[in-house]
Amino acid sequence: MLTVSNYHYIRPSYNANYPSIFGVTPDAFKNQIQLLKTIGDIITPLDVLNDIETILESKNNYILITFDDGLKEQYNYALPILDELDASAIFFANSSNTKEEKVSTVHKIHLLRSLIDSTSIFNRINEHSHIVLTSSEKKTAQSIYSYDSKLSAELKYLLNYKLDFKLQEELITTLFNDYFEESEVLQSLYMNKEELKDLAQKGYLGSHTHNHYPLGLINKEAITFELNESKSYFEALTECPIKMVAYPYGTKEAVTKEVSNMAKQVGYKLGFTTNKGSNTISNDYLVLNRFDCNDLIGGKNSK
Repeated sequence: MLTVSNYHYIRPSYNANYPSIFGVTPDAFKNQIQLLKTIGDIITPLDVLNDIETILESKNNYILITFDDGLKEQYNYALPILDELDASAIFFANSSNTKEEKVSTVHKIHLLRSLIDSTSIFNRINEHSHIVLTSSEKKTAQSIYSYDSKLSAELKYLLNYKLDFKLQEELITTLFNDYFEESEVLQSLYMNKEELKDLAQKGYLGSHTHNHYPLGLINKEAITFELNESKSYFEALTECPIKMVAYPYGTKEAVTKEVSNMAKQVGYKLGFTTNKGSNTISNDYLVLNRFDCNDLIGGKNSK
């Protein structure tokens, strides 16, 4: 059996005008890794790649640690803790951040929401688009973004699943540039090329696609580009094979059967969603489940 614990932000504090960036502190991360080691064996990404069938068939509880988004704080804070505790992880990064020197729209949204209230962002969007969420969509939003307030969850759902991507990027980028300098954010937020190379040499680097789009909501040509571009770029940059992908957002809407099939065609061996649950031999290798770290022992929601 394989249990996957997923993380994003890891920083000493989360002080902001508005709660929008959620993560763990280094101390909480260290504590959780220690607790996870009491309930299973934390294995390396290479172990999973090379022996996935045996791991899924086993009655033993094997644990894989994953990080999404290729954030510098993961390298600075999480990696030393993993080394100290003789543990490892796979870090899934987006290639557009280094290849095109772009801040991902999803992170522009996170940063803006830490400074501006959700109502103000809603109003800005409504100046250009009048999309209204149904009651079912609002319920889905609260399910996906369970750590956010009702209004914030609906805003994130609107941005990530309903708004045209080009319009979304235009609106968010215009607003983002009023408050932030993109080059400064790039340097402070994301791992640089040398850090990515270091992870790849350890066998710790995976793909989070190129632009961090929900793949199931874009056309086939764009899906292929997102999956292939990041794989090709990271392999050229690091001279190491990239065989694992974590799908951005990771929900059923974002990871359709077409998406997982195309990931396999591009050359990925393993793919990870955000669907909660452990993995057994019955799981598709390209649609593996992951728990949010908060839902496992030592997390905010653990019982």
